[in-house]
Amino acid sequence: MNNAMQIESALNLTLPSPVLPFSPNWPGAEKVTMHIKRDDLIHPVISGNKWRKLKYTFRALPPACKHIMSFGGGYSNHLHACAYLCMRNNIAMTAMVRGDYSHNLTPMLHDLKNWGTRVQFVDKKTYQRRTEPGYLAHLHQQYPHTFIVPEGGSHAPALQGVAELLSENPQTFDHVLVPVGSGATLAGLITALKPPQSAIGIAVLKGKGYLEDLVRGLLPREYTDKNWSIAHDYHGGGYGKAPSSLVEFCNLFTTEFEIPIEPVYSGKLMFAVKEMLRTGYFPDNSRLLLLHTGGMQGARPS
Repeated sequence: MNNAMQIESALNLTLPSPVLPFSPNWPGAEKVTMHIKRDDLIHPVISGNKWRKLKYTFRALPPACKHIMSFGGGYSNHLHACAYLCMRNNIAMTAMVRGDYSHNLTPMLHDLKNWGTRVQFVDKKTYQRRTEPGYLAHLHQQYPHTFIVPEGGSHAPALQGVAELLSENPQTFDHVLVPVGSGATLAGLITALKPPQSAIGIAVLKGKGYLEDLVRGLLPREYTDKNWSIAHDYHGGGYGKAPSSLVEFCNLFTTEFEIPIEPVYSGKLMFAVKEMLRTGYFPDNSRLLLLHTGGMQGARPS
């Protein structure tokens, strides 16, 4: 057992995560069967898809790796989880953060500082280069022996971790629904589908076409034409945008069902499901699995 797996065993992860029946009093809900996969309960810090996407990354780190670098915004659930795992594994980390929060650190950035993460603020133009080979080569020169994890943890090892969640469920589902930001969670689910199952992503940002390209870019070729789609009508104005109606919905949902959600990811998923049920999107007697991907940084007060 390598060091990462030893740390993993000491994290007291709740796996498999619970799958709970969900029967809200929403118009159309009586025509389907729904369950929520509570990946938010996996761990208090590295909850949800953040753990699943980072699990095999940390397992596969070469022994010589003493430094990890990754990218995200000031409320990034991915950076938060990655920094925590680096701290637990005694690996140095640099977080390349979009925007300058130096005079107004978010709660997430305070955590990173407390865990020993080096935070580097970069402007929008520089951040846009985060996938360019030339820029990544420059970072490797600047930081030797560094493993660079893509934004959101979205690379091949993430798909393997996400795919495992469907095998944890004793129930069978027709449709699996998940919020989509960087695309890796949806891509991982697609690789685990068993026909005629489908995966439906709920876009949390404005990105019709762009998000589909992200998912296809992560998928092995044999999966690109599988039964999946992304709904783009529920992003609420863009990434991190939270109209008052969505915030109110999240607050009511959290109170009524005692399941915490936030307006960046999980709230948009649940709001979308409510609207899709109202409009008859799903055939009668459909069996739905709603994936709560965890990550509550967007709900923390500034």
